[in-house]
Amino acid sequence: MERASLKELEAAIAIARRGTFRAASIELGVSTTALSHTIGRLEAALGVRLFNRTTRSVSLTDAGRIFMQQVAPSLQDLEAALEAVREQRETPSGTIRINAAPFAARAIISPLVLEFLRRYPDMNVDLVTEGKMVDIVRDGFDLGVRVAGLVPSEMIAVSLGSPQRHAVVGSPAYFEKHGMPKVPPDLLTHSCIRVRLPDGSLYRWRFEKDGEQVQIDVHGRITLDEASLTRAAVLDGTGLGYVFEQDVLPDIEARRLVRVLEDWTPPYPGLCLYYPGRRNLSAGVRALLELARELSRTGDPA
Repeated sequence: MERASLKELEAAIAIARRGTFRAASIELGVSTTALSHTIGRLEAALGVRLFNRTTRSVSLTDAGRIFMQQVAPSLQDLEAALEAVREQRETPSGTIRINAAPFAARAIISPLVLEFLRRYPDMNVDLVTEGKMVDIVRDGFDLGVRVAGLVPSEMIAVSLGSPQRHAVVGSPAYFEKHGMPKVPPDLLTHSCIRVRLPDGSLYRWRFEKDGEQVQIDVHGRITLDEASLTRAAVLDGTGLGYVFEQDVLPDIEARRLVRVLEDWTPPYPGLCLYYPGRRNLSAGVRALLELARELSRTGDPA
């Protein structure tokens, strides 16, 4: 019988773990067509089918379940041994895939990602931005970047240091016509840009002052889920926006926008890198995490 290659074994385990050929192909960095051919060769070599495949789903056959029970632990031990040897190299190499919210990607690109590439010339970074939350394990990412409160509880988080802060802003023309809110409840008489969260729910604007916390379910004619769109609508005078401070500071300084309720928007814990608690992280991922911790200690990152 023809021997199965390590590449073929890794492909089978990735499909079993991810549940779809597409997710496994992203993890392995190959096309779904190439992955299908790889599994076809493995099944031909073994003389049995490992997966039941339909247009909608993939499931293990009885032979596939036995195969995974016997092979997966051994392959994990082998990969751990190989990684231990690779770590003896002075310079990490390979590709790190990161999923981040758009504003988070903007915050980390210069202080963290570009500095990482300068320090480790054999490393590559694939940075994907998405407004909605994704399962980084299922979708084949090594790391995610989100605000601290959105990091899934089962993940290990590394703080990127600097706190975040929201700002309530409007155009000078809007305030000239409608006046300025003095306290958060005043927002109920204003037109506001509503915010849709990744899970589909509408965000209640949150405020705090002297220990008092307030959440306002604002009213408005438009609902958006992307910060740049909110900024554009506010600049146009459509209504008030509740945005991340760093996204509008240049507009405030240039007097294109006016900030209100500043004393009700204190800083709160900021961005985090997060990753699953796997037994072994690649040398490249560990190097990026260590750089993040270093920059956090010196106060340089987002």
